[in-house]
Amino acid sequence: MAAPSPWDSASEPNAARLLLGHLVGSGVVTQEMLNISKKTASCFVNFSRLQQTTNIQAEIYQKSLEIELLELEKETADIVHPSYLAEKCHTLQSMNSHLEAVLKKKRSLRQRLLKPMCQENLPMEAIYHRYMVHLLQLAVTFIEKLETHLETIRNIPHLDENIKKMSHCVTQAGHELTVILLPQPPKCWDYRCEPPHSA
Repeated sequence: MAAPSPWDSASEPNAARLLLGHLVGSGVVTQEMLNISKKTASCFVNFSRLQQTTNIQAEIYQKSLEIELLELEKETADIVHPSYLAEKCHTLQSMNSHLEAVLKKKRSLRQRLLKPMCQENLPMEAIYHRYMVHLLQLAVTFIEKLETHLETIRNIPHLDENIKKMSHCVTQAGHELTVILLPQPPKCWDYRCEPPHSA
């Protein structure tokens, strides 16, 4: 509740009112001066309005946050509600018991499920499939040529000996060719040469 103004004539007499009345009576201040000072400055009015607006905006923001929190709680209330969780748990237990019954009946299925899958297939993303095809082609080619490569590597220490053998074979073939070609008489190499006429 606002305090009564000391300038208001309808208010009960107090110390400030009596002092102001004494000052007006003695002529130190005039009634006009008191009336001017009674008016509230417009800047203070605007300041109080701005303060009220800020308080209202803060309250609106607080209420909007509370509303968002309540909406979020409403959306998630169904998921975390104990009855909903109990229903889900019951459904999962019934599915589990059904699968156990199937596994008891199907021994081969149980054996397959217990068997490790790590060496049967290699999961790979689809973007790498074309690279795997190319890699497999290279691997097949390498395996096909592996024996030849290994034989080549095994023959490297005997390379000098093999070169000597080849050189000896070439020399021997040259000698044999010389022996075969020399004893024969030279033949007519000119196309104008005519064979001797028999008489």
